[in-house]
Amino acid sequence: MDGVDAVSVNLATEAMVLRYDPDVVSAEAVIERVGGLGFGLEESAGAGQKSVVFDIGGMHCASCSARIEKVLRGLDGVSAAEVNLATERAQVRYHRGQIGVRQLREAIESLGFQASRSEAGSDEYSSRRAQNEAALAEKKRNLVVLLIFAGLLFVVSMGEMVGLPLPGTVDPHLHPLRFALLQLVLVLPVMVLGRNFFVDGLPALWRRAPNMDSLIAVGTGAAFIYSTWNVVEIALGMDVHRRVMDLYFESAGVIIALVSLGKYLEARSKLHTSDAIAQLLQLTPETATVIDGDEQRTIGVDEIAVGDLLLIRPGERVPVDGSVAGGSGSVDESMLTGESLPVDKKEGDKVFGGTLNQSGALRVRTTSTGEDTVLARIIKTVQQAQGSKAPIASLADTISLYFVPIVMGLATLAGLGWYILGGVEFTLALRFFIAVLVIACPCALGLATPTSIMVGTGRGAQLGVLIKNGEALQTAERIQTVVFDKTGTLTHGRPEVTDFVFFGGERDETEVLRLLGSLEQASEHPLAEAMVRYVRERGGGTLEQPDDFTPLAGAGVSGSVGGIRVLVGNRRILAQHGLELPARAAENEGLSAAGKTVLFVAVDNTCVGLIAIADRLKEEVPAAVARLRQQGIAVVMLTGDHPATARAIADQAGIEEVIAGVLPDEKQQKITELQRSGARVAMVGDGINDAPALAQADVGIVMGSGTDIAIESGDIVLMKSSLQAVETALSLSRAVMRNIRQNLFWAFAYNVVGIPVAAGLLYLFGGPTLNPMLAGAAMALSSVSVVSNALRLRFFSG
Repeated sequence: MDGVDAVSVNLATEAMVLRYDPDVVSAEAVIERVGGLGFGLEESAGAGQKSVVFDIGGMHCASCSARIEKVLRGLDGVSAAEVNLATERAQVRYHRGQIGVRQLREAIESLGFQASRSEAGSDEYSSRRAQNEAALAEKKRNLVVLLIFAGLLFVVSMGEMVGLPLPGTVDPHLHPLRFALLQLVLVLPVMVLGRNFFVDGLPALWRRAPNMDSLIAVGTGAAFIYSTWNVVEIALGMDVHRRVMDLYFESAGVIIALVSLGKYLEARSKLHTSDAIAQLLQLTPETATVIDGDEQRTIGVDEIAVGDLLLIRPGERVPVDGSVAGGSGSVDESMLTGESLPVDKKEGDKVFGGTLNQSGALRVRTTSTGEDTVLARIIKTVQQAQGSKAPIASLADTISLYFVPIVMGLATLAGLGWYILGGVEFTLALRFFIAVLVIACPCALGLATPTSIMVGTGRGAQLGVLIKNGEALQTAERIQTVVFDKTGTLTHGRPEVTDFVFFGGERDETEVLRLLGSLEQASEHPLAEAMVRYVRERGGGTLEQPDDFTPLAGAGVSGSVGGIRVLVGNRRILAQHGLELPARAAENEGLSAAGKTVLFVAVDNTCVGLIAIADRLKEEVPAAVARLRQQGIAVVMLTGDHPATARAIADQAGIEEVIAGVLPDEKQQKITELQRSGARVAMVGDGINDAPALAQADVGIVMGSGTDIAIESGDIVLMKSSLQAVETALSLSRAVMRNIRQNLFWAFAYNVVGIPVAAGLLYLFGGPTLNPMLAGAAMALSSVSVVSNALRLRFFSG
């Protein structure tokens, strides 16, 4: 259609993602066009638009409902409001950010009515899942009836062949008409309950866009019509004994029952592909305790506003994102980061919606609610990924598009070929025709890729790995080089004191540390913060504010503490102030060679010690790097640090190739150079100053520190700052792509082998023919096997 830039339809999620120009084509026109193809299409809620349903009590007449509508429509942010007096419900559409559920409820209650959130106002995903579960339950009820009638039909028609004699009243040899009519009576409920195959399949055939239902409708319809005509001839006494053996009611009935069974199993399995999202949604509690002055009130989670003070008791889940305003406790964040160990929380620390408070009462000040929480953004990211397609799906999609018309042509050629050229009876030719139609299954091809992506991305989210789309998943599988940013990725991201060497003097070590900490606390430099932290951890006494403080150009500070002169700086700073290093200082030159920043401490113009500071390597890095190299992946460190410092860190990590002294805006260029050498490159960074390099890489992997991450950046987002998560992401991509190839292989192989056999290839060489009922069973199981294989990814552990 003119104005449509891109479209992607996902069979597994039953969703269409459309990018279009509203000035050229409207959403209504798109819905109408899709409807013309025989499909139902509903527009999802727009960005920022939310819908809520209230149950209202206290309405007595139309004036009550009209009054509520008028007030709601007059509120800023409300785009639509409808109040139904008969159902006593109000449905309100509003703009998130301008107004919230609590304000809407309070507006209704201010008019003297009672209002409470209705279950009908659940979010779009939950509502759709509930609809799918209801539809699945209805399919199950119909399926039971279908299987009963199909089973009876099979016993009646095939019983004698397997040693189950029929009562004399319906014996085909004694009473052929009764025998035929009984089969007709038994098949009719099956045809009625399986009418969707005909209601959907035949119109699609008329529109010259046949689908799988068309194949089943034509195949079973042909069997039913042919058999019904034979019943008429039996009733007229025409060639009775031959006609009574040419009834194919059991083929029509059993095929419909078996395909329906397959569709039910497929639908049930597909429902499990979104279990990860369902489990994430269940993490948010329905209510929360808000502290209002000296009072505590229980409110719905969707009524929480930014700034509210909440009470989180032990054993309760945190409902929204916030910061601890009081109390302390231990919080399980495994559902976000995949990290099993609980995290201690104290005043000022961040907490996130969906996490579990294991111990201690917390008072939390709300900072983010609704779709702005980390959990909501994770769910949205996973949903978008599950609705995306990998490039590998394009071949299957192209084949599926032409698959059904080709199969119908092959079935017709097989039937006519055997009847005209093969000289077989019409009934046998019909058997070949029906078998080819019902054994072909385009659904297996269509489900092969999206189901694996759905389960894989969902499992990734449970392990703390967010994969943004199918393309990133496929590309990650083929990564040859992984480039790591150093700070915050390979290292902890904050300087720490690793060594303190006291040279001796008039003052003892504790006094020197106290003077050092007192002077450095006046500085905001990260190195100063590390020194102050170290002094406090070592028990350096009570720190005091310096009398004066002067930063020195060239990495140093000077000042006085309680009248005592203190100087901290590198060798050059000491030389500038005419101070000599003691002989013992030379013994520690290895600290600089190890990539550490070495500063000297002078008290009253005498060098009394040195302190070494470094951004420590994460403990798991060497082992993780070794495992990546064992997999044949080249590992590169990219950093702006001095080459000597970078080399020292790289040696500790086991990384051979180092690109050092690179400015942030030059990192993208270095990634490009690696790509030009022919390597597929993944860039791993913190998402802060690495954005250009992450975008340039074939796959950008953002490592978070806990949950303090930018989910929007990178192709893959890791919810915990661990190299093990990088391995997990790459291993998951390989597992998913392997699973997709397995699905595609079996889907293709099934059709490549099944269709010729159904067309009579074995019969041509003296072998058996394929019973249409067996063909139907095989077709039903093909889709189920594909989805079941995809579900194995739920057990991926990395």
